[in-house]
Amino acid sequence: MPTILTTELSAPAASRQRTAVQRAFMDFQVPNTLAEQIANYLGERIMTGQIRPGERIQEATLAAELKVSRASVKEALYTLERWHLVAITPRKGAAATHLDAEHAAELYDVYMHLLLMLATRLCERWREADRPGLLAAVARATERMARPDADIAAVVAASFEVMDACCQVVANPYLTEALANFKPAVSRAYYLSADTYRQGLEQTRRFFQQLPDAVLARDAEQARHLIRRFAEHQEALIRRALASGASVAS
Repeated sequence: MPTILTTELSAPAASRQRTAVQRAFMDFQVPNTLAEQIANYLGERIMTGQIRPGERIQEATLAAELKVSRASVKEALYTLERWHLVAITPRKGAAATHLDAEHAAELYDVYMHLLLMLATRLCERWREADRPGLLAAVARATERMARPDADIAAVVAASFEVMDACCQVVANPYLTEALANFKPAVSRAYYLSADTYRQGLEQTRRFFQQLPDAVLARDAEQARHLIRRFAEHQEALIRRALASGASVAS
């Protein structure tokens, strides 16, 4: 996996040991360009709370700190806006998005509807050759969830691997892109509510065990029912955690 800000940038964070949250972030945001490396660097800082919700991000200051052009920083901020981690306001600039209980609920509501669409198309389009890959991804996720000392970052990453496997089968590039753009913001919500999220891991594991049965039976109605019930449970956990001021997972 490429390292953020290695050869091009001399940022202080480049040599800092990554936390589990940071490693998980890199697992699904592979940087190719300089702007993407900057976006990953800033994304890590937002997700781990180093950049607080609502905090301004100054283009000129950041460009000087990282020894890059303002154009590269600007492009990175547009990427972060697409990932729902940054809000850009005319004449005010960029700031980390807020993520309180209300914002998290709105985020998860949209994300759930994208998952419902994915499940519907998956039930329609899967073929026998897809079965091993789908079941293997589910098995990896449930195995991580069953561990007594489950690493939330690893669980979230494995859950996204299941989603990615489903996206490959459905092969709708627009849906895949929409879901990919939600990954950082959804992950941020999970990490900020890690302790509460961990308490619901058994129900999460049961969901991942039950969903393949509905999908492989091409029972789209049951698949959507499972997703709605699961999403409501997840949203409730996140709202409760954020309302009580849960901290970033370590």
